[in-house]
Amino acid sequence: MRYFIPPPADSLIPMDANELLKKIRKIEIKTKGLSQNIFAGEYHSAFKGRGMTFSEVREYQYGDDIRDIDWNVTARSRNPHIKVYEEEREMTVMLLVDVSGSRNFGAMGEQKRLMIAEIAATLAFSAIQNNDKIGMIFFSDHVEKFIPPKKGRRHILFLIRELLDFTPEHTGTDISLALRYMTDALKKRCTTFLISDFIDSGDYYRALSIANNKHDVTAIQVYDRRDAQLPDVGLMRVQDLETGALRWVNTSSGRVRKAFNKWWYERQQVMTDRFNRCGVDYASIATDEDYVKSLMGLFKKRGVR
Repeated sequence: MRYFIPPPADSLIPMDANELLKKIRKIEIKTKGLSQNIFAGEYHSAFKGRGMTFSEVREYQYGDDIRDIDWNVTARSRNPHIKVYEEEREMTVMLLVDVSGSRNFGAMGEQKRLMIAEIAATLAFSAIQNNDKIGMIFFSDHVEKFIPPKKGRRHILFLIRELLDFTPEHTGTDISLALRYMTDALKKRCTTFLISDFIDSGDYYRALSIANNKHDVTAIQVYDRRDAQLPDVGLMRVQDLETGALRWVNTSSGRVRKAFNKWWYERQQVMTDRFNRCGVDYASIATDEDYVKSLMGLFKKRGVR
């Protein structure tokens, strides 16, 4: 059961070059400002580098761990020396972005596709403020595109353009496939943001658990209020944006609306249960909400751990 009110026809028309450049610039100004002025400290403390890198060698002091002794330097100097390590701040960040058909739905606010683009761009600019590399995987029920991690503003603008203009070849959703691909493709531990509406009939628990053991996965759900609740507007023609199926629904029927609400509630319960069992932090954001507040809450929750 996954039916949506068809989006306005003009929302699915590809943007021309000038319109695309304007949207890229608008998103850059907004999200770069957020990353510099609001998120900088929270992102830095919430997503610390998890590795340790060699810093220097110094003479052994009482209380130092003998496992850190550098025996080569000790032999040459005839005095015990130890290796000093510091936390590796630089990370690789991967954005796993759902580009399935349901992202084009938007009845209560801006389309999920546009909010996903803004959230992803905000995370990307936050990453480069932290001197992190950032890459992206677009997925539907196939892996649509893999963009290797890089640094720099030019790379971020390329990612934003792809977020706005990329046209997937498929419309379904397979979160498990995307997680498995990411786990296999990236050998070094990375910070991963999984951005989706999580409307997926498959079971992605095992793939999420394996991915979060190898990497550091954070989930961000972007949904529309009408994903969760049908309006009472009588007989309405609806379309499944992932399969293209059309059907008539009597939204004035209390039984129909109750069944739809029950489907959404149970689906959300399954989703949050999977996140909790896997130890994955998450935020759930409606398209008519201010995503800044939700991301701040997510960052602060991680920062106190």
